[in-house]
Amino acid sequence: MAKGKVCLAYSGGLDTSCILKYLLEEGYEVVTFTANIGQEEDFEAVREKALKIGASKVYIEDLRREFIEELCYPAIACNAIYENVYLLGTSLARPVTARAQVLVAQKEGCFALSHGCTGKGNDQVRFELAFYALQPSIKVIAPWRDPIFYEKFKGRNDLLDYAAAKGIPVTSTKSKPWSMDENAAHCSYEAGILEDPNTSPPENMWQLTVDPTKAPDVPEDFTLTFQKGLPVKLEYEGGKKIATDSVDLFLTANSIARRNGVGRLDIVENRFIGLKSRGCYETPGLTMLRAAHVDLEGLVLDREVLHPQSIGDNQDANVYFQVRALRDQFITFNYGKLLYNGLYFSPEREFLEGSIPASQQNVNGSVRCRAFKGLFSVLGRWSDTEKLYDASESSMDEIGDFSPSDCNGFIMVNAIRLKKFGKAKEESGQSLVKKLDSATIS
Repeated sequence: MAKGKVCLAYSGGLDTSCILKYLLEEGYEVVTFTANIGQEEDFEAVREKALKIGASKVYIEDLRREFIEELCYPAIACNAIYENVYLLGTSLARPVTARAQVLVAQKEGCFALSHGCTGKGNDQVRFELAFYALQPSIKVIAPWRDPIFYEKFKGRNDLLDYAAAKGIPVTSTKSKPWSMDENAAHCSYEAGILEDPNTSPPENMWQLTVDPTKAPDVPEDFTLTFQKGLPVKLEYEGGKKIATDSVDLFLTANSIARRNGVGRLDIVENRFIGLKSRGCYETPGLTMLRAAHVDLEGLVLDREVLHPQSIGDNQDANVYFQVRALRDQFITFNYGKLLYNGLYFSPEREFLEGSIPASQQNVNGSVRCRAFKGLFSVLGRWSDTEKLYDASESSMDEIGDFSPSDCNGFIMVNAIRLKKFGKAKEESGQSLVKKLDSATIS
């Protein structure tokens, strides 16, 4: 008699295929759940493999649209990033995956959820915090934290031996043991030879992007249009083709970036559990979409003032917010951190995400972009509705409505405290002026 029914997050890869067989041998009935979040995968082959190993049922759900619209787009709107470099491709995918898995478990009457996340990584935290928020009574079976399991399988080589013994087909080999995780936003690589942070990743590891040195010799130009901070149109091939549907737009951006080698990243990051980890990432389209959004904000988003109509018609006309500075300091940083740490289903995430639209009411306009040999660059930008930029005022060739003499008072007011600071330094014998050695004076 089976111990009970378990819903396993199943990718079809080495770890989850071995875990599926292991759970069956432990006496559980297992239903597998696979999320289509944009990875290049033969999902029918995944289904057949799970059934062949022994799954009683297989669920494969297409989550691409909700992944892009509910996770990737808000991340673009607030310029989400972790440790100044990582665009959170894996972190963004976990909430929609966990939510759909819980729904399957509820439908099937499963008493427990299971996953193949390592006991040293972030994903175990992301999945399980989501599970417990979505269904507080659920049980979680995490094999990589079970001493019986991890003593039996000390690493990927042991899994490969187990797969061979049980007749489980896998694509990993002992010569290429790194782990991969792909979705519409990115592909990540870790473990194996990559654990030495000074080992360069082999060229055949990268699966999504062309080697930048082998990318086309002709740059590819395109135009991205945003409304209220969200991408709404991508014009490419000289304006002959246009993508407006969110999924089509996102995947088209991916295609442009991939063939031009844009979006590769090799970093050492700080995991939530306290360990440092080396990770290699390909984040093609998201890299360009975020960079274009950041650029457009420079044109249309006031550094300090949010127009009253953007925060409600009944607001006092003299209400001022340091919108971009506050957004960058509180929302961009903390939203990225919450996503990375697996706290999507939390009151603080709801609060932060609810604050994003208020900062994006005026982020309307277009950005002319270029992808070329691994680089993304902006060629120009404009907005038909936002008029914060005044070429006449900014010009060095005409006075316009800006009076340069007004800067006299501006500078003197800002210098008040700095003059006091300098005087205090002098009085304490710590002059801010570095004295020249007499030998250097000619």
